[in-house]
Amino acid sequence: MAAFHACPKGHQSSESDFCSECGAKIQGASSAGANGASTAAAAVCPDCGAPVPTDGSIYCEICGYNFATKAHGQITLRTDVPPPPPVAPITPAPEPEPAPPSAPIELTVTVDPSLREPNSPEPPAVSAPQTIALDKPVALIGRRSETRAIFPEVALDLDTAVSHRHAILSRSADGSLTLRDIGSANGTRVNDRDLPPMTDVAIHDGDQVTLGHWTRIVVKAKS
Repeated sequence: MAAFHACPKGHQSSESDFCSECGAKIQGASSAGANGASTAAAAVCPDCGAPVPTDGSIYCEICGYNFATKAHGQITLRTDVPPPPPVAPITPAPEPEPAPPSAPIELTVTVDPSLREPNSPEPPAVSAPQTIALDKPVALIGRRSETRAIFPEVALDLDTAVSHRHAILSRSADGSLTLRDIGSANGTRVNDRDLPPMTDVAIHDGDQVTLGHWTRIVVKAKS
């Protein structure tokens, strides 16, 4: 009767060194050394037949068999690899602080008879100057017109030589001022100099704008 040898995977092998069914190394099998002498076979994993690690690991590097608990298919956890560094939490960027509101612009409007041309009508009798505070970034200078729905922020209705849409006073985010004549019929002057039409000209605190027959505007940029 033929002798059978126990395969690590449970087969009955007719061969004593490798399983005749699956080819797994049979534990305790001997092999001939280089000088012909028989030496004990190296220890192998009883689950897959792979050589047992010589570094003291209790897991098979091939199939994960645990040599201590005899559990199958466990994964070797390496202890020589440092854990990844912790991920720092993402801190949202702070919301930008809103820019402080710009101080209002104050315009002092007067009727100045010295600006009257020889063919200009007599100026109206206005005793006190008119003060206009502007807090909008853009202000229209001109005369009101109900029929054309024109309502300037700086209304100069007493001066018929002022166009309905005469000029634009603009303020940028940094508080600087510019004045633009938007194609008026009789022009605009800044500090006694003619303002080119459709051109932005810088306006500063104390500048004087003259237009129409006898209208003078003094700009006060509050700080």
